[in-house]
Amino acid sequence: MKWLRFRFADREGLGVLDGEHVRVCEGDLFAAPQPTGEVLPLAQIEWLPPVRPSKIVGLRNNLHAAAAKNGWAVPAEPLYFLKSPGSLTAHGATVPEPAGYDGRVVYEGELALVIGRRAQAVSAQEAAACIFGVTCANDITALELLNRDPSFAQWTRAKSFDGFCPLGPAIETEFDFAAASVRTRVAGRERQNYALADMIFAPAELVARISRDMTLEPGDVILCGTSLGVLPMKPGSQVEVEIDGIGVLANNYGAAASG
Repeated sequence: MKWLRFRFADREGLGVLDGEHVRVCEGDLFAAPQPTGEVLPLAQIEWLPPVRPSKIVGLRNNLHAAAAKNGWAVPAEPLYFLKSPGSLTAHGATVPEPAGYDGRVVYEGELALVIGRRAQAVSAQEAAACIFGVTCANDITALELLNRDPSFAQWTRAKSFDGFCPLGPAIETEFDFAAASVRTRVAGRERQNYALADMIFAPAELVARISRDMTLEPGDVILCGTSLGVLPMKPGSQVEVEIDGIGVLANNYGAAASG
């Protein structure tokens, strides 16, 4: 089942994707929302981010292939950062160029986990039941900010500009990560194609380990990390992140060049 949030006729709503239509529901996404009977044409809705997280946790160095290529040691525990919830944007939205930064900006196609129930120091077995579903993410990064100041790595700033976390288009509740791949295309050209089975820490283990450090609440998002093929985006480029069984998250970056 694919859940989405939308705007239609100046109201926000929740629904289930059904082909070219949205079956509208009411209630809390994580507490058995009920259908209203209303059906909307998909072409007439505005996509919203499928969830409103209190926090977004991003993984670094969580794919074997990227670790091997870059000469990174396989981590003994998840390496993660926090990304501002204010960076969230929806499928179809344009990601603005940062006003306070003019360096390279890169895409990172990733799988995103959506937490569906409170997770506090849970086991890996318990953690699986805490994952409501999954969606596509683009963990956009202002690359040259990360280590511009040698005294302090600026992960939060580099990852948290407005629009730097496209998420969507919908949350899929039935998903086999071990059989799926992530593909990222820029201006129609494939730049990333990697199997999710290559993750160092699988989804349930990520939830379990992170929940020992901080309580995860319904709606929180974990970005599972990216692999090879990360490159800068040019203003005006369309970036698509596609994951088998979920769909395609598409966003334009900045304004097209004039002339």
